[in-house]
Amino acid sequence: MSSHPLDAIPSSEPAQLLRYRDRQYAAEAMAVAILHLDLFTWIRDQGGATLADITAHFGFATRPVDVLLTLCVANGFLERDAADRFGVTTLASEHLMRGADWYLGPYYEPIRDTPITRDFLKTLQTGKPANWQAKDDGEDWHASMMSEEFAEGFTQLMDCRGRAFGQAMARALSSELAGRRRVLDVGGGSGIYAATMVAHHPQMSGVVFEQAPVDAIARRELAKHGLADRVDVETGDMFVDPWPEGCDVFLLSNVLHDWDLPEVERLLQKTADSMDSGSLLVLHEAFLREDKSGPLPVAEYSVLLATITQGRCYAPGEYGSILQGLGFDVGPYRD
Repeated sequence: MSSHPLDAIPSSEPAQLLRYRDRQYAAEAMAVAILHLDLFTWIRDQGGATLADITAHFGFATRPVDVLLTLCVANGFLERDAADRFGVTTLASEHLMRGADWYLGPYYEPIRDTPITRDFLKTLQTGKPANWQAKDDGEDWHASMMSEEFAEGFTQLMDCRGRAFGQAMARALSSELAGRRRVLDVGGGSGIYAATMVAHHPQMSGVVFEQAPVDAIARRELAKHGLADRVDVETGDMFVDPWPEGCDVFLLSNVLHDWDLPEVERLLQKTADSMDSGSLLVLHEAFLREDKSGPLPVAEYSVLLATITQGRCYAPGEYGSILQGLGFDVGPYRD
């Protein structure tokens, strides 16, 4: 039995510790914008530009450019008008344009060509994720997860994060989970979110749906928590294989942000096909505001996701529009 019960929450707030890590790629993204693209000068010279204008001019992929622009808006370097055109703010015009009296480009020169800066530039150019933590083996995060050694380390990374977030999520859903019987944790990693939900709600059991080799890690971790008899693990590819049956709660926690919109739509379609009427779908994510003006920590985290995965952070409405098209009764966003 774990010595750290999953129905308890820490008395201190760990958010800032997580954000130091989550913003790791943001500085390099700014180095790309300032030094490699001179993005702010170009936008000023155009009298403003849309996302489509920027991707067309630089020959970049839409997903990472969207992420970069969100980061710039969240920082106050760009502003977006009602027609979705981006314009340069006073802050950017004074400090981020070549030739400006207070230009800060030289301050970013030391990271102009670091591995992470090169990776983000590559992601802009190709739309594909770069190497995990700029490894030399050429594998992105998704491919690396097939390695037992990598999967072990990354799953433990996400497990400790889930311990910080899982209890708060389970408590916040107390009214929605009353009377619910079984949760399906899709792509659930170590199973930490299903485990915390079950720990908080004794009437519930759960099943974690994961591919190898993460499935074995989940079984071991659930046993450590003394929950192997209440949370099962089934092995499969969430995109291809049938999902486990007999569940009335479907949990996608930190899953959709690993994928671009076509894959997000496929997963939500798979969810709709697997759910019975009256079931509950929970999307647990780091969400952007609807206008993508922040919050800044989420915009920074989105840069990391865009570089090492095939996804980014989304606003609630981006998921909501897909869900409505699939016939879901979409509930409210909850912080």
